[in-house]
Amino acid sequence: MFFHIFAGNNIRPMRKNDRMHLFDEDISGIPLPDVFNDPFDYTPHPLCRMAAKQVCEYLASRQDLSEETGKGKMFGVLVVKRQVPEIIGFLAAFSGNLAGSNNHPYFVPPIYDLLTPDGYFKKEEKLISDINRKINDMESSSHAKDIRDCLEKALREKDETLATWKLRLKQAKSARDEKRKGGITPEEEQRLIEESRFLKAECKRTERKLDEHIGQLQQQLNDIDSATDALKKERRQRSAALQQWLFSQFVVQNANGERKDLCEIFAQTDRHTPPAGAGECAAPKLLQYAFLHGLKPLAMAEFWLGQSPAGEIRRQKQYYPACRSKCFPILGFMLQGLKVHVQPPEEKTIEETDIIYDDEWLAVINKPHGMLSVPGKDGGTSVYAQMKKRYPDATGPIMVHRLDMDTSGLMVIAKTKEVHKALQQQFETREVKKTYTAMLDGEIEENSGTISLPLSPDYEDRPRQKVDHTHGKRAVTTFRVLRKGDGKTVISLSPLTGRTHQLRVHSAHPDGLNAPISGDRLYGTKGTRLCLHATSIEFTHPVSGQRLSFSKEPEF
Repeated sequence: MFFHIFAGNNIRPMRKNDRMHLFDEDISGIPLPDVFNDPFDYTPHPLCRMAAKQVCEYLASRQDLSEETGKGKMFGVLVVKRQVPEIIGFLAAFSGNLAGSNNHPYFVPPIYDLLTPDGYFKKEEKLISDINRKINDMESSSHAKDIRDCLEKALREKDETLATWKLRLKQAKSARDEKRKGGITPEEEQRLIEESRFLKAECKRTERKLDEHIGQLQQQLNDIDSATDALKKERRQRSAALQQWLFSQFVVQNANGERKDLCEIFAQTDRHTPPAGAGECAAPKLLQYAFLHGLKPLAMAEFWLGQSPAGEIRRQKQYYPACRSKCFPILGFMLQGLKVHVQPPEEKTIEETDIIYDDEWLAVINKPHGMLSVPGKDGGTSVYAQMKKRYPDATGPIMVHRLDMDTSGLMVIAKTKEVHKALQQQFETREVKKTYTAMLDGEIEENSGTISLPLSPDYEDRPRQKVDHTHGKRAVTTFRVLRKGDGKTVISLSPLTGRTHQLRVHSAHPDGLNAPISGDRLYGTKGTRLCLHATSIEFTHPVSGQRLSFSKEPEF
């Protein structure tokens, strides 16, 4: 059965329940992409932006979904071509579930619907939930608490009773010793010996009786703990089996028509097993639907709607690359057979770093943006390589500290092991003072202040960092606005700690400045460069003892 969808002035037939949407606007003047974009490094194609706009308009019209989308969720669009008849349209998807369901007519279905009420997953999940309740009931039951209280009381009574007996035996021995001092008959000595034996035996009987009572209580607790441990073991086994079964149900197809389940795909990775939630992101759902329905993928983009998660940095209607921990292995397989855009290496002139200061023991240099501090896995020029070439007689590690590849600015280079050690000690004790200049996307209200947000690695999406108030390491930054206007803020940042991506996260996070650094591809919007520059550095010369200070203004 067919029905018609209006697209501009055209009326085209579409299949009933088809998840492919036509564009509301005329797209005839927009060139189609020659190759599919890299989902992990892309600038959204104009058609993807138009598709995302339509998705946002649709969601805005759905009041029943507004609460869910307001909390924050990743959505995705895939521009596709249907060959017969030839139609350009798009698919839409969301990550995870939406309003407690995996199936919404506007969006492509899940690869496997684990929320089907009568499905195996929900039945097993209910069994595991029932086991959880039993464990909680057993661990928190009044009966178990009463036994523990009785056991603690019995142990205290034993300690007190034995202490009383110990004192009684000591006093009885002292009394016997006093009697012996005045001289006693053999019959009296025998009576004293028998008295001692009786008291000791009575103490032992009392102790055995107390131990018997304690043992009974302990056995009752052991029985409860054994039953609880058995349930916990069953829960672990059922959970592991269900997880394995679930991932085997996520069978994905690639452009060549080949199929693999997630267990097969992740078996070839370092982690060997899929992480929780694998296969439920928007990108795999979109490609799966396209391949299963004979649609040719042309371009893809994912974007965020709603509030940012507590620790991560996600901004309203901003585009993001696919996540690496879950999607990189899956999409690596699914895109086989599809011509994908490969980002060409940047044609960069190998710049010589400016030497700001140079003496017998150390140097201060100005690192260009886009240059590694130390050699990477793929080679390429680096500050380390240039310094080794410039100072061939230098001994020791040379590199005292590092700057991110995308960050430009001042670095200190050591020429001897002794100077390197002394300078590193100054960094560790916070004697080195550094300031950075950054340009932010947005005009912030405060003119100065301090940001204190603990940071930890985002293990699900490296190399990103996240705010983590439970396990994160202390990270503190002071800031001072230099100027602002035209939607930008130029700011001076002083890190009081040295965490990875500290300035970038503190700038972008809603609890920080809530304004990402311009050109920040990880926490903001990709640009020609990251507008972050190490402007000044101050330290004590390890040999002369003189306090040195250097500065270099940024080029942005």
